[in-house]
Amino acid sequence: MPALPPSSASPVHLAQVEAAAGLVIDGFADYDGRFGDLTRRAARHFARRDWQGARRDAVERIELYDVLVRETLARLDRRLDDRLRARGLWRAVRSLVARRSAAMADRALLHTFHNSLVRRSLGSRGVDASLAFLAGADAAGPVPRPDLLHLDGGPDAAGLFDRLLDALAPAVPWQDRGRCLRAAADLLPARLAGWGGDAPVGAQFLATPLYRDRRAYLVGRLWGTRHAGPVVLALANEPAGMRLDALLTALPDIATLFGATRSYFQADLAPVAGAVRFLAELMPGKPVDELYTVLGRARQGKTERWRALDAWLRRCPQARFRHAEGERGMVMAVFVAGDYPLVVKVIRDRFAPPKDSTPEQVRARYRMVLHHERAGRLLDAQVFRDLRLPLARFEPALRDELLQQCAAVARVDGEDLVLSHCYLQRRLRPLDRLLREAPPAQARAALLDWGQAVTDLARAGLFPGDLLTKNFGVTAGGRVVFYDYDELCPLAQCRFRAMPAARHDDEDLHDGPWFHVGPDDVFPEQFPTFLGVPAPLRDALAARHGHLFDPAWWRAQQAAQAAGDSDGVAPYPEACRLPAAVAATTVG
Repeated sequence: MPALPPSSASPVHLAQVEAAAGLVIDGFADYDGRFGDLTRRAARHFARRDWQGARRDAVERIELYDVLVRETLARLDRRLDDRLRARGLWRAVRSLVARRSAAMADRALLHTFHNSLVRRSLGSRGVDASLAFLAGADAAGPVPRPDLLHLDGGPDAAGLFDRLLDALAPAVPWQDRGRCLRAAADLLPARLAGWGGDAPVGAQFLATPLYRDRRAYLVGRLWGTRHAGPVVLALANEPAGMRLDALLTALPDIATLFGATRSYFQADLAPVAGAVRFLAELMPGKPVDELYTVLGRARQGKTERWRALDAWLRRCPQARFRHAEGERGMVMAVFVAGDYPLVVKVIRDRFAPPKDSTPEQVRARYRMVLHHERAGRLLDAQVFRDLRLPLARFEPALRDELLQQCAAVARVDGEDLVLSHCYLQRRLRPLDRLLREAPPAQARAALLDWGQAVTDLARAGLFPGDLLTKNFGVTAGGRVVFYDYDELCPLAQCRFRAMPAARHDDEDLHDGPWFHVGPDDVFPEQFPTFLGVPAPLRDALAARHGHLFDPAWWRAQQAAQAAGDSDGVAPYPEACRLPAAVAATTVG
């Protein structure tokens, strides 16, 4: 990159600073307004059951931030020309943006937008706290509450839920609203059994439903005289009408609903910081960066994730970057910092056989995950560019591997190792290690959930490609998720075939397949062989998920996807769903 012009060589003019700060603030306002427009359309898509339109808007909203950064940079370039790379200018712009945003409830989002412009203008070198908002201190202070709906408990839970639906439910005809209310009210005492008979006396809900995929969610909390807890009502809109599909009160189920394996919610929440704080109160321990991200504010989520990692590195000066546990990948170099709950993944320059992808193809698959319904089984991977980490904190073997095998994206700059492109993901226990090390019952449960994970991905229209257990991880709650995407592909791309029968002994004894195998051919009957798990585990898997080894089942999933008949995967356990009787066909 060309050298930055010294600030003393070209004095900063107040008019230029005013113009630049105005363009920064206007650019963010444009982004925020268009974000809101796309988000508010989710209610219309839900009411019309326009699931394809909802997905198109979700993808457009994901890409919107980068679009507006590019547009704003183009405006700045036209206004400032070479001054756009002057440090003195950006120092003055930062000061003015800080003053003008001091009263904004969501000033942190504006500050992150400003930082993106600075980094794109100046590169990763020389961006410090005088130029960008790095520490988050400027966003500190009281956070206004989001718009909340407050309800008294009333004589019974059915009445409380009835008033909640009156206030917040989408304007869609019901299948049988009365039956829905009675079913939810009947289930509530058992769900709140831990309250010791303390019935809800009040409720507080976000005043905006959250939409995602084919459901709408009402999110809040109930409280009694001695207890309080989170609650989520899930609404499904079917051809016969809307119904209450599920009642979630257990914290693990709600935390998973807002987890890093889910697509982003569509919800027009303001202020965003207030909504995040409210949700953090409902789900103690949930990282703030994940909450920003799952609400669709992914760039702010990245900012919060980096700040948390940077703060941890400062608190733990002895922690070193080292190879992540598990088998070394042929496509990615993966490393961790001490016991911090994140991994960093870097694409290698070249892949050893049998891998035949290119780095750009791998990046494309990670982008596909970002845009696709994740079915709760694909771990979010955030792209970081020009990530600077202290070189002295790397173990020598890891440092050498990155500089030699990932030279296209890894370089040394002064006292830092800079990664021009990498991914950060939540750190999970590799499934292959758990299967080797865990007690038999835990290993069996994990492998059965591996089968459910592959099933869920198929119902979402995806095939993992590489089904080996080393490519899956296990969350603290025991949920198996897929996190290695270099062979992930749309289900429609695959050709699921039965193994041809040998016509004579020579073919049966042939070393390797005696029949033609195309690049997209998949033979499900072979899955149990290459999984490499002990026979008892393999037998348990076949008993529960034997459909995975049947080519006809896979072809049926392809047909359902092509016909639009797949309803996807419910993002909560069956135990959270209301009884089947709720799904009455009479429209109320």
